Amino acid sequence: MAYEVLARKWRPQVFEDVIGQDHVTRTLINAFKMDRLAHAYLFSGPRGVGKTSVARILAKAMNCKGGKPGIPCNRCHSCVEITQGSSVDVQEIDGASNRGIDEIRELRENIRYMPSSSPFRIYIIDEVHMLTMQAFNALLKTLEEPPTHVKFIFATTEAHKVPVTILSRCQKFDFKRIPLQMIIKQIEKVTREEGIEISKSGLSLIAGEADGSMRDAQSLLDQVISYTGLKVEDRHIIEILGIIDRRLIFEASQAVLDGSVKKCVQIVEQIYSFGYDLKEFYRALMDQFRNLLVTLAAPDEVLLDIIDNESDELKRQALQAGSEKLQHILSLLIAREENLRMTSHPRLVLEIIMVKLCRLGEYLSFEQLFQKLESLEKKLSSTALVEAPMAAGRLSDPGTGWQPKSAPDLPSVDSSGGINKKDWERFLEFLTSKNPAMVHVIKDWPLLHTSGDLIEIGKGGTQFTSAYLDEPERFQKLTELCRDFFKRDVQIKITPQRDHDMGGNKPPQAKPKHSNLPPPIQDVLDIFQGELKGEIAVKPNQGENTRRDE
Repeated sequence: MAYEVLARKWRPQVFEDVIGQDHVTRTLINAFKMDRLAHAYLFSGPRGVGKTSVARILAKAMNCKGGKPGIPCNRCHSCVEITQGSSVDVQEIDGASNRGIDEIRELRENIRYMPSSSPFRIYIIDEVHMLTMQAFNALLKTLEEPPTHVKFIFATTEAHKVPVTILSRCQKFDFKRIPLQMIIKQIEKVTREEGIEISKSGLSLIAGEADGSMRDAQSLLDQVISYTGLKVEDRHIIEILGIIDRRLIFEASQAVLDGSVKKCVQIVEQIYSFGYDLKEFYRALMDQFRNLLVTLAAPDEVLLDIIDNESDELKRQALQAGSEKLQHILSLLIAREENLRMTSHPRLVLEIIMVKLCRLGEYLSFEQLFQKLESLEKKLSSTALVEAPMAAGRLSDPGTGWQPKSAPDLPSVDSSGGINKKDWERFLEFLTSKNPAMVHVIKDWPLLHTSGDLIEIGKGGTQFTSAYLDEPERFQKLTELCRDFFKRDVQIKITPQRDHDMGGNKPPQAKPKHSNLPPPIQDVLDIFQGELKGEIAVKPNQGENTRRDE
C-alpha cells in the first residue's frame, strides 16, 4: 500500500477536527441547524490553515444522507466519494490552471444538469483569485442567480485580488493563522499516535518554523522523520530544517544588550560557519527584539508565540534593556534591513550592524537627559555655592544651579478671542514650571502663524531637537498643556523649517555661532544657552583642539 503523508492522513474530516478556526466552523454548523445555507462561500486566509479542508467538509455536510445537520457521517456513499476525491457531484477546480473564460463557459453549461445521486452539485474553486477578469465577468450572472441545486465554494490566499463584484455575491470567511500552542498540541497528538519519540522543545522548533500553518507543520514533521526515524532529537531537527537555534538568538540579544562586540562577532562567525541564511538570522533577531519590547509593553497579554521556558529569559532581558533602548535598537534594525537585503556581502553588513548595536550605549530620552543634567548641577552648585555664592548665570557656568521657574501669576487668557504672539510667550512661561525639558527645546522654535485656535510653529533648526515632537506621546503632552493654559482645545501644527517662510514671525535672534566648532557642540550650546569662556583653536591637519583662556 502506498505511503500516505501525515498532512493527508491527518486531514480534518469533520468541523470539530479543524484547529484554530472556531469562528468559521461554528457559523457553518449553525447555518445547517437553522437551514440558512448560502449559495456561494469564499474562504480566504494564509496557506495551510484549513480552507480547502473546510470546503470539503462543507460539501460532505451538504450532500450527506446519514449524518446530523452540519456533521457528515463519513460512511455514506457521498461522504466516501468526496473524501477520496472521486465524487461526480463535487468537483474541485484549480483556479491557477483553469483560469480562462473557456473553462468558465464550460462550467456554466454543466451546472444546468441535475446532480447524479446527491442533493447538490458543488464546485470548489481553489486559488480563485487566479481567474482572469473575463472569466470573473462570465461567472457573475451565474453566481448571482445559480440554480437551486448548485453551490459554489471558493478558496484563496489573496482575497484582495478577487473583484468586489464577486465578493458581494459570496459569504466571506477569513481564516486566521493557527497559534503556536495549538500547532504544538496537534502535532504532539500526531506523534503520539504514530509512535514517534520527540521532545517538547523539538515540537516547538517545528511549530515555529511552520509560521501558523498546520499543513506546513505536518509536512516538516514528515521530513524530519524521514531523516531520523521514529526517534527524533532536537539537533536533528535543527540540522535537517536549517533552523537557527533559539539559544543562539537569545545569546545574540544578550550580547547586544551587554555591548559585547567580541561576542556578537563570534555569533556571526558561528552562523556563517553553520551555513545558516544570514538574512534569516537577521529576521529572527528582529523578532527577538520585538518580543522583548512587547514583553514590556503588554506583560499581561498573550501576544507572543513563544514556549513557556523562554518567557522568563525574555522578561529578564526586557527589564535589563528598558523600552527606550529597545525602541532605538528596533529602529536601527529596521533602517538597516534594506542594506542587508540588497548587499552582495551580507556577512560584512551584518557584522557592522551588530557592532553598531553594541555601541549604542545607554540610550536616554530628552526627559531623562534633562533630569540627569539637573541632578548634576545640583550636586555641583551645592559644593560651589558654599565657598563663593554666585549670581545667576548660564547653564555652562559650573557653579550655577538650574532651578526651574515657578509658575508666574499670569493673567487669564481670554477664551473668546484668538491666540496671539503674546499669549504664546506667556504659555512658554507657564510651560517652564510644567515641563522644563520641553520648554528648553521649543522656546526657540519660531511662531509662524496663529488663527483662532490654531497655532503653527516651525521645527528647531538643530538635528538634536528637530525631531523632539515627532513622538506622539510628547506631542500629546504639549496639546494637553495648551488645553490647560488656554482653557480650550487648541490645534498644534508643526512645520519643518524648509517648508515655511520665516517672513512675518521671526524667531528670536540667535547668539553668534562659533564657526570653528563642530555642529553637535554648537547645537548643545544653543539648546542650553551656553557660551564658551575661551576660544577654540584648531590646529591644521590635526584632530586635537586646544583651548586658549582669555
